[in-house]
Amino acid sequence: MAETVKDNQGQAPAGPPGGAPGPILGGKPRRVSPRLLGLGMALALAAMGLVSLASGHMPFSAREIFDILVAWLSGSGIDLPENRVMALVEVRLPRLMTALISGAALGLSGAVYQGLLLNPLADPYTLGVSSGAAFGASLVLMAAMFMPPEVISFGPLYPAIGAFVFSSLTLLLVIALASDADRRLSPTSLILSGVILSAILSAGLSFIKYLAGEQVSSIIFWLLGSFQAQTWANFGIVAGFFVPAFLICQASATDLNVMTLGFKSAETLGVNTRRVRLTLLAAASLAASASVAVAGIIGFVGLIVPHLCRLLTGPDHRSLLPLSALGGALLLLAADTAVRAFLPGEIPVGVLTALLAGPAFLVIFRRKMKELIQA
Repeated sequence: MAETVKDNQGQAPAGPPGGAPGPILGGKPRRVSPRLLGLGMALALAAMGLVSLASGHMPFSAREIFDILVAWLSGSGIDLPENRVMALVEVRLPRLMTALISGAALGLSGAVYQGLLLNPLADPYTLGVSSGAAFGASLVLMAAMFMPPEVISFGPLYPAIGAFVFSSLTLLLVIALASDADRRLSPTSLILSGVILSAILSAGLSFIKYLAGEQVSSIIFWLLGSFQAQTWANFGIVAGFFVPAFLICQASATDLNVMTLGFKSAETLGVNTRRVRLTLLAAASLAASASVAVAGIIGFVGLIVPHLCRLLTGPDHRSLLPLSALGGALLLLAADTAVRAFLPGEIPVGVLTALLAGPAFLVIFRRKMKELIQA
């Protein structure tokens, strides 16, 4: 272990297998305690949740929110108009919880992709998973427009099923295209395969919108990303994929730390890189596709949040993964609250995240280019 082992990325191991990884992702000594940052995020999340529930066309006081939630959870009655109780419990609360869990799924998947691909510019869209999910859901939405109800009745879960199926197929195809003769995967091959398939799927989405004709507006609005009309069933869909995905990724965090040193070095240190990589890709991709299935395409959350968390606390995935999930939940809840309660009209939340995070993406890209030039 005293010898320096060079890997296929030209980097040398830096640190113990279970510790924070070396410089591949630009890791620096952490500046903020992960526990302190996590506590701050949790408090900000609670405050933002209260603001989200209280704000809107029908305002609520903090006391009223507390009374309604306690009565709802305990099953007891409450002396308030039924329309106010229903507005909070069946409209705002499911929307809030769906935004939280969707943001957490995007943040988690972005952190995993960036660690696996050794690239801070990677996010859930890099591998084409989100494009595949969007294509599958749009295909179901278009079929619902033209299929007569007496033939088949499309429920609200059908677009989610289509998203899951096509995102899974896209991931399998990306892995198949990126595998070499020895069935090994390289980060560069995965990214290139994802970009190629994303371009093909984007063309397929354009064709679907062309076929939809005058009813194309519903597909376009969904693709822009929105949390309107979310239900507890939608929350359950995302949570059902996010919770096991998070547990799997967190259990593999130490192996992911070692893999950021390069795959050859990781194998030298005893990590089964192929198994870990496929497991993490599947878990992160299904978590991201669940978010796309219920909310549409919401960009940049999985790109910006893990990058900022890494700059603040360092690249140790044992703390980076939960912090990225918390940060994604906070960012997406704040964006949804802004478009619902504070901006004129209700623009799709995906538009707001793109407008705010787009400049941040350019800054990250510029920094990455400078690092490559200096190297």
